[in-house]
Amino acid sequence: QLLLAESGGGSVQAGGSLRLSCAVSGDIHPSYCFGWFRQAPGKEREGVAALNFGSSSTFYAPFVQGRFTISLDNAKKTLYLQMSSLKPEDTAKYYCAGEPTGSPSTILSPRFYNYWGQGTQVAVSS
Repeated sequence: QLLLAESGGGSVQAGGSLRLSCAVSGDIHPSYCFGWFRQAPGKEREGVAALNFGSSSTFYAPFVQGRFTISLDNAKKTLYLQMSSLKPEDTAKYYCAGEPTGSPSTILSPRFYNYWGQGTQVAVSS
């Protein structure tokens, strides 16, 4: 059982930066995968970035590659998403998610995850 809670959203101008945090409650094992997802109004939820805790492998959607960085501080049990060079099209509600197992083929798919936070809003103005 995982409980996740996001924080750190807000409003920023294009080109700015934000760091999202996700506090994780529950035991974390090497097989666990964690991800960040976003959903804009009228659009489907999409994968942004994800990592496998055991291998430290990270995965990014093409539209954030080079701008966003996902990381996990195991001691603090906190997942982060550092977002830089933000664009208006990055405006969405951002969610963190976790799942006890995963593979590279599913790790960025929202359907793969069963444990979700409540989301935090990010608004980027031009």
